[in-house]
Amino acid sequence: MLRLPDIPPQPLLLRLVLLGASNLQSSFPRVVHQARRVAGGPVEVVGAFGHGRSYGAWSRFLFVRQLPGILQCGLWEELERRPPLPTVALVTDVGNDLAYGERPETIAEWVETCLDRLARLGAETVLTLLPIESLAFLSPLRYYLARTILFPGRGVPRSALLERANELNSRLQRLGLERGVRLVEPEVSWYGIDPVHIRRGERDRAWGHIVSHWGLESLAGRTVRSMGEEHLPLQGRRALWGVRAAELRLFGRTIHTPQPAGRFEEGTTIALY
Repeated sequence: MLRLPDIPPQPLLLRLVLLGASNLQSSFPRVVHQARRVAGGPVEVVGAFGHGRSYGAWSRFLFVRQLPGILQCGLWEELERRPPLPTVALVTDVGNDLAYGERPETIAEWVETCLDRLARLGAETVLTLLPIESLAFLSPLRYYLARTILFPGRGVPRSALLERANELNSRLQRLGLERGVRLVEPEVSWYGIDPVHIRRGERDRAWGHIVSHWGLESLAGRTVRSMGEEHLPLQGRRALWGVRAAELRLFGRTIHTPQPAGRFEEGTTIALY
């Protein structure tokens, strides 16, 4: 169990629901730190994400770790059980499933179900669109290398992937407008050689921009503070990276981890599914 500096516990101010894949996994400590700062106190974090994570099916990363689809994981039952709390949600990394060969309409249906479930929970949801501008610069060689390393055995041609990405993005835009979800269009400057993963040097700026769309000042009754140059201490980053999901498979063996799997001394809790 993650333990950080000894601070008297405070009441939880906010529930933070995080859904995504590798971008969210890489910046998870940063997002939690920013949410705690803008909320002005402890938050309840409930997330389902991870490298290679799918929204609707079991997914594998580097032949080693498997996670259930976001729709099928235990996050939703857990949220139904928890008492009401002002809630914000992030739905991101949606294009990940295109590399698995899933059709845009199927992925959009999965996202739609997530948005509907979040709406029933009263969440203020932010949905990030696909980095279409960045994908347009994806060369055949870079696509081949990325597909071989990250999605081995998946044979979606580059041209088909780009076409499906545009279709999926259009479907996400319609979903967001129909449901009053706050849409965030990624900036091309966030990306480098890798057209889908936010560059390390841009992560503070990118996630600060995304978090600002939550409108936490109205939910938590506080004024959102500028991120500035403050970062989560290294100890906190390492601790958060070590938090395991409730159910996963390592080398084919199923591992269950009680949740919440992380807790800060001031009251913030971390539950992953």
